[in-house]
Amino acid sequence: QVQLVESGGGLVQAGGCLRLSCAVSGYGYSSLCMAWFRQAAGKERERVAAIDLDGTKNYSDSAEGRFTISKDNAKNTLYLQMSSLKPEDTAMYYCAAATPQWCLGHEYRYWGRGTQVAVSS
Repeated sequence: QVQLVESGGGLVQAGGCLRLSCAVSGYGYSSLCMAWFRQAAGKERERVAAIDLDGTKNYSDSAEGRFTISKDNAKNTLYLQMSSLKPEDTAMYYCAAATPQWCLGHEYRYWGRGTQVAVSS
């Protein structure tokens, strides 16, 4: 089974930056499509960014222009580089993955435990 472990969360001032990491094990990293989600208190879970098997990336409207999803195949690690952070970015951030048959529909089957990001004004 795929295992995902997030790290890199913390407290940052508004306007600052932070990089989240997701270490992947238990499956071939290159055979997974992956994404970052977040969930703020009292709100629905939201997909922030995704990367498909061919490297195509997509972002939520709130993340576009500020967040960058990337991967390091040698380290089997997914990243989310966040800049120009706002207080409304405060949330638990989750790494998610899917095997190819579930990728087209973005049906992510594997999830990490999450890492907390807090942005102060």
